[in-house]
Amino acid sequence: MDRLVFTSNATIKEQATARQVLVNDLANVSTTGFKSSYEVALQSVKVEGAGFNTRYQAQSIARDLIRMDPGPVMATGRPMDVAMAGTAVLTVQAPNGDQAFTRRGDLKVNIQGQLENGSGHLVLGEGGPIAIPPGLLVSINPDGSIYARDPAQVGPVADVLVGQLRLRDASNVSLARREDGLFKVSEKPDGTDIALTDSLPKVIPQALEGSNVSAVEAMTRLIDHSRSFETQIRIIKEMKGLDESGSSMMKAA
Repeated sequence: MDRLVFTSNATIKEQATARQVLVNDLANVSTTGFKSSYEVALQSVKVEGAGFNTRYQAQSIARDLIRMDPGPVMATGRPMDVAMAGTAVLTVQAPNGDQAFTRRGDLKVNIQGQLENGSGHLVLGEGGPIAIPPGLLVSINPDGSIYARDPAQVGPVADVLVGQLRLRDASNVSLARREDGLFKVSEKPDGTDIALTDSLPKVIPQALEGSNVSAVEAMTRLIDHSRSFETQIRIIKEMKGLDESGSSMMKAA
């Protein structure tokens, strides 16, 4: 009976790891450019103690690897909105100064005249943060080039190139989630850049990508986790009752 209680308790502990990732995904079902994660991975852990040396137990670990499945693309008509096409990611500056990656493309100019996204992360160009001169109308091309023009000028005015989004193609790398919610190259130090490839990353102008989390699927899995938790608790209570009954019979004998 003790072994059955131990098994149920281990099941509850292992499912808690997957539940944390699932709840985070569900909380971001309406976040622009959010990407869900693979829940958990199994790792073999050697069981120490009395017994055979060949005993191993599967243990769940949170890898938080990003699923790059595309989310729904919504046309906004706003010139500074961009949706990442394919597996493209946008390079931004993390709060600690490292370069990181995101799929969030609701861009705006902050009070310092620098380009940032809706989360407040500075958008990086090939030379660092992108500065936008005040009072200009900004447009972004599919290749990530940023053009601006002065609306006060009369007559035909040529747009001027003011910056270039630092886009990277993540089709050949695995991305993991950082503690601040941004992406990084899996199993590499924070701030590691993605190597350039022959595939040129593109954006979809005047559009935003929604979250790729399915609310119905996430809720279904959460309910399944809840029922499994209740089942394991019921097993533990049943084993407690059987143990008390066995002790009573031994005393009577």
